Amino acid sequence: MSNQDSKIITVGFDEAGRGPLAGPVIAGAVILPGDFPIEILNDSKKLSEKKRETAEMIIKEKACWGIGLVDHATIDRINILQASMLAMKIAFENMMEKFPQWCKKNNIDCEELELNGITDGTKCPDVPIICRCEPKADGKYQPVMAASILAKVCRDRIMLEMDKKYPEYGYAKHKGYPTSDHKAACRKIGPSPIQRLSFKY
Repeated sequence: MSNQDSKIITVGFDEAGRGPLAGPVIAGAVILPGDFPIEILNDSKKLSEKKRETAEMIIKEKACWGIGLVDHATIDRINILQASMLAMKIAFENMMEKFPQWCKKNNIDCEELELNGITDGTKCPDVPIICRCEPKADGKYQPVMAASILAKVCRDRIMLEMDKKYPEYGYAKHKGYPTSDHKAACRKIGPSPIQRLSFKY
C-alpha cells in the first residue's frame, strides 16, 4: 500500500507526575475516533476533578488508549525524564494491545492506518512510529488532552490510595507535589516509602 492510500491517525502522549517528590509518573497514550465528543476535552489541569473523571470514562469507552506507570524507585534510578519517556512507551505498548480489537469495533481496517504521534514537551518516547514533540501540546491537540486526562486521573487515584496508607504525609491534598506542608512532613518524620529520594527537599 502506498502512503497515499493510508490514513494518518494521531496518537497523543502525555504524562502526569514529573514534578512531585513522591509517587509514580504516569503516562497516557490515546487514539480518538472521528466521532469523539472533543468538546469535553481540555488540558487536564484546566478541568475540574469531576469533568476529568467524566472525560476519562468517555475516553475509555470510545478511544483506543493505554496507561504506563513507572514507580518512584525507577525514577530515582534512571531520572525523571527517562522515567517519563519509559511510561509513555509502556502506555503506547498497552494501547497497541487493544488496537486490533478497537479497529474491529469501529469497522476500521488497521492495515489502512498510519500512526503518527505527538507528545507534550520537548522529547519523544522510544516508540516505533513517527513522533514529534511540542511544548504545551496538551492545550492544543485533542489526543494529547485525552492522554493528559487519563494520566492525571490515574495518578490522582493512586495518590489517594497512598494517603490511606501514609496519612501523615497529606498525599490526598497535594498528590506528592512539593508544597511546604509536604516538605515539612518529610523533614519532621523522614521520607515515606514512596518518596523520590533523588529529588531535593
